[in-house]
Amino acid sequence: MTTVIDYTVVIPTTGRDNLAALLSALDNADGPRPAEVIVADDRRPGEPLPLPPLSLPVRVIASGGGGPAAARNAGWRAARTEWIACLDDDVSIGADWPRALVTDIAALAPDCAGSQARLSVPLPERALTDSERDAAALMTAWWITADMAYRRSVLAELGGFDERFPRAYREDSDLALRVRRAGYRIEPGERVTRHPVRSEALLTSVRAQRGNADDAVMRHKYGGRWRELVGAGPGRLGGHVRATAALTVAVLSAAAGRPRAALTASAVWAALTAGFAADRIRPGPRTAREVTTMAATSALIPPAACWHRLRGELSVWRHRERSRERTAVLFDRDDTLIEDGPYLADPGGVRPMDGVAASLRRLRAAGVPVGVVSNQSGVARGLLTERQLAAVNARVEELLGPFDTWQVCVHGPDDGCGCRKPRDGLVRRAASVLGVAPSRCVVIGDTEADLRAADAAGARGVLVPSPRTQPVEVLRARREQRVADDVGGALRLACVT
Repeated sequence: MTTVIDYTVVIPTTGRDNLAALLSALDNADGPRPAEVIVADDRRPGEPLPLPPLSLPVRVIASGGGGPAAARNAGWRAARTEWIACLDDDVSIGADWPRALVTDIAALAPDCAGSQARLSVPLPERALTDSERDAAALMTAWWITADMAYRRSVLAELGGFDERFPRAYREDSDLALRVRRAGYRIEPGERVTRHPVRSEALLTSVRAQRGNADDAVMRHKYGGRWRELVGAGPGRLGGHVRATAALTVAVLSAAAGRPRAALTASAVWAALTAGFAADRIRPGPRTAREVTTMAATSALIPPAACWHRLRGELSVWRHRERSRERTAVLFDRDDTLIEDGPYLADPGGVRPMDGVAASLRRLRAAGVPVGVVSNQSGVARGLLTERQLAAVNARVEELLGPFDTWQVCVHGPDDGCGCRKPRDGLVRRAASVLGVAPSRCVVIGDTEADLRAADAAGARGVLVPSPRTQPVEVLRARREQRVADDVGGALRLACVT
């Protein structure tokens, strides 16, 4: 019996010329067709996005110009399938790519969250230039999202890509680290996708130093060993700092009328810059153009790298300060966000509770993170599949907007897990994903188990009774002044809005 795999292809784009060729290749490829292709247009609003005639269902959504991480988030959140296949708009796929993708993901165990394609980069047979060496490194890099398939449920659990990474740089490694830390695996697949070597302008490598701001975010999130964790190599920041410091001392000494100190510092700067340039020139073709480019950019890269790293560290500090005061709101799903249908397996049965959509809009407009913490033991009982659960949760987001994290316990009452409410696992995991302390979380639900989970995590719980809430639970919560008539009242009681 053939396994049926539903998948959506998400393509973030800035309107590259290759987009039309990629869509045409998808349209003409052999194998199971995607349920939908979502093109996340990340350009300025108002510009038309020309697409070729296609028989595939293609939906174009505007992603706001926030970069590839934000565009991919917009794409997978709009999707309705469990598997999301991300493709960059500059890659090329083979004629059997859909069949190879489905073969790759059909073989994965439930604890495997993603499948990574094998990238092929067309390289010349001569010695490689600096930019060509960077492109060649993609073939052995870990977790490149140029062609990566992820389970939608895992993306929802972890909040997707971190949008603090505005470039196509580190956002894929960051997500992969969070996926692995959550206990999932990412496996290499057999499908092969071609990635181009982009032409290099004179200052391409200097502009690339903006990535040092993203490196500051990685250091903040994963500590000083983050490069080892993502297989990135040692980096050159230390040398850039020394060269920039020498140049700064030379300039300041000259301005202060200290020629000897200025001359000494200039000599140190020249030696460090020459060494850096030589390291970049030595393995290359050593043409006049390449040598000139390496010499010029080797003088500019160190101060650019230091500037962007300082900018990144400042951004990290500001984010940390904001996070200390930020409050997050976590919702139970059934009879809090949507009407409870016992072991709901059909997305068509999703019915939002009255007033919830308006409350969520106010929270998002105020910048308050929102998440879901939900017991779904129907999976353990065999009454619905994880695929059906993911489809229902996707429908909830379609009707109520995106949640920053979905934390779902699929275990049964007797499984002894640490996540099923009234235990605190779901609340603590949600707080961790959202980057807030559990004590800064408000948990809103319709049973005493929601309140007890909040208490166990050090969060604040508010009960919004539903027809299934036991009278004794309401009575106890009223004594503790933790009852509201609806979600809006719960937010006011918790002083969130």
